Amino acid sequence: MNVKHLFSLCAVACLLAACGNAPSGGQQVAAEPGEIIASSTTAVTSTLQGKVAGYLQDGLYIYKGIPYAKAKRFMAPEEPDSWEGIRASRALGPTCPQAPRRGWNNDEMAFAYRWDDGFPGEDCLRVNIWTPGINDGKKRPVMVWLHGGGYEAGSGQELPGYDGANLARKGDVVVVTLNHRLNVLGFLDLSAFGKKYAASGNVGLLDLVAALQWVNKNIGNFGGDAGNVTIFGQSGGGGKVTTLLATPAARGLFHKAIVQSGSMLRTMEARWSRRIGAAVVEELGLNAGNIDDITNIPYNQLLAAGDKAVARVKAEAEKEGISTFIFGWAPTVDGTVLPVQPFDPQAPAQSKDIPMLIGTTQHEFCMSTYVPALRGISREKAEEQLRVRYGERTNDFLTAFEKAYPGSQPQDWLDTDFIFRPGAVAQADLKAKQGGAPVYMYLFAWESPVMDGILRSTHCLEIPFVFNNVRRHASMTGGGEEAVALGEKMSSAWINFARTGNPNAESLPTWEPYTQEGGATMCFGQSCELRRHHDSELLEVVRSFPVRGF
Repeated sequence: MNVKHLFSLCAVACLLAACGNAPSGGQQVAAEPGEIIASSTTAVTSTLQGKVAGYLQDGLYIYKGIPYAKAKRFMAPEEPDSWEGIRASRALGPTCPQAPRRGWNNDEMAFAYRWDDGFPGEDCLRVNIWTPGINDGKKRPVMVWLHGGGYEAGSGQELPGYDGANLARKGDVVVVTLNHRLNVLGFLDLSAFGKKYAASGNVGLLDLVAALQWVNKNIGNFGGDAGNVTIFGQSGGGGKVTTLLATPAARGLFHKAIVQSGSMLRTMEARWSRRIGAAVVEELGLNAGNIDDITNIPYNQLLAAGDKAVARVKAEAEKEGISTFIFGWAPTVDGTVLPVQPFDPQAPAQSKDIPMLIGTTQHEFCMSTYVPALRGISREKAEEQLRVRYGERTNDFLTAFEKAYPGSQPQDWLDTDFIFRPGAVAQADLKAKQGGAPVYMYLFAWESPVMDGILRSTHCLEIPFVFNNVRRHASMTGGGEEAVALGEKMSSAWINFARTGNPNAESLPTWEPYTQEGGATMCFGQSCELRRHHDSELLEVVRSFPVRGF
């Protein structure tokens, strides 16, 4: 660098310092709303690996991209490397590499969801933290969010609703989000190729365990209580919560669990995941003798081989009568990391004393959102579509639907979710039958007004309400007063559940625990009410035509 260039840089730095009115000596000063204070002495705390520096904004200490583990490809995670000095932890870390998001090709979905896909990198085992206080000896409830996207996509930052600031500030809780290995990197089962790869089909799950272990060891310095940790997640994140409840290595690392639209009661069986692993090795032109070369295959080539292998093995499985909702990249029942299916045939004994909160949205993957011709469909045409699925039981379906949802329209028959809700009720039944800690159920039925209401109560819509981020994610919620008020109620319930294991809040009707006999379900809509088995007859019809998972 020449002297003239160096002088120019110094001059610019001096001007920026003068304009920013930076305090001398790193002293913290009172901040205006939205102002960020980031310095060598602000928001500094310790982890077992070394000190980290975040930043202070609106009374919250925020940290991003802290390593919670490290891992070689297809190997179990290990303790992260230590460092000297203070590690800057103010920017989001890498997201797990994944296929391009197809939703960007749909203007309406891209507008509503506002995904942030970040930058990919295999060194992606990072946590982000929002906390009201550090190094203060307080023991705040800790809420660890597990992102959606099945087990093949997503990140801890992908939606505006994931931002933890409003939830942490409102509830005096510590919010944690994280990234972990996904798809072929997290769930490629190579166990048939030797002991070295014994856990390869579950390393993405072991990453979650490692993140919870990191929280257990370090969260006290971030103002959190390692003895009061709630894991919560939506869609694939709900599946991760469900699976962790049955994962021996996770026992004792969390104390409450919330499953949002993700009651995946079963997961991959080793016979299928090993077939996929063998098919990937074949696609890559490898064999048992040179299997270690797989660690050097470029990611895009590895993913392409994985996608081909999954498609091939899925076709084989379907020939054997297995109809699946998710198949391929998911945890495997290997007898060690995951000894048994999470919630089949019963709730996991190891989690008997963990309270649960389980629910779905009313429309989830709403058909009319994606097929405009279904909006305002006639009764005759809607019935035609129902008869294709329900045949002679179509009239039973219609009678039960009207009982469950009086005044419904033909479009509702096609839009209402019957993929996620039956599984959620089944999971709640198994948990209640266990006779341990209570389980609470909800149904999110509020419909978004955005884009003339085409989203309805879509998949993911409840997330900004739970995080009290209704206005932050207004492209999905509309950000109106009614939505804001509902967000206040739902976030209060989630905070109370994280604090005590009971979601009851002053702004809601009394929320009773769910039982098989009572069926208590809190319905969040334009008004909030507790219903009891309101759709039990409807679900009886629907269960006669199941969508199986594995």
